[in-house]
Amino acid sequence: MNYIKDIESPVGTLTLASDGQSLTGLWIKNQKYYGLGIDEPSKSIDLPVFAETKRWLDLYFSGTNPDFCPPLNPKGTEFRQEIWKLLTQIPYGQTVTYGQLSQMMKENGLKSSPQAVGGAVGHNPISIIIPCHRVLGSDGTLTGYAGGLENKMKFLELENIKYEK
Repeated sequence: MNYIKDIESPVGTLTLASDGQSLTGLWIKNQKYYGLGIDEPSKSIDLPVFAETKRWLDLYFSGTNPDFCPPLNPKGTEFRQEIWKLLTQIPYGQTVTYGQLSQMMKENGLKSSPQAVGGAVGHNPISIIIPCHRVLGSDGTLTGYAGGLENKMKFLELENIKYEK
């Protein structure tokens, strides 16, 4: 069974999804790939993981780097799982490029191209907490973001990250 809960945020309504124990999804309402991975009926319910996620988001949107993370369990291919794991290692207030992520994958013994990395980043099912917004183009410019470039800019500015427009 999947569980969902909508919460309000400074970037609009966020939909949280859980398997009952871990967070499996966090989407900005109507973003690209919204709800991807929820294949079975969902029930709206309050869960401890949703309360923990809301607490994390409240800290984040207040400009604080949360010192904890709710349990995460994003669903995806092994390749995507590896990319998402790398995304969680990008420190608050810092960025990487798609090329750098591709190089990190090679260092881990997995072949990838910046384009393949971009596809995995774009399909990240746990926006904000798995910080795909911290990935920039090779020249430091903004690139696509499933939640919209306007929101990506808000997240980068919230973290005091400089970028090229």
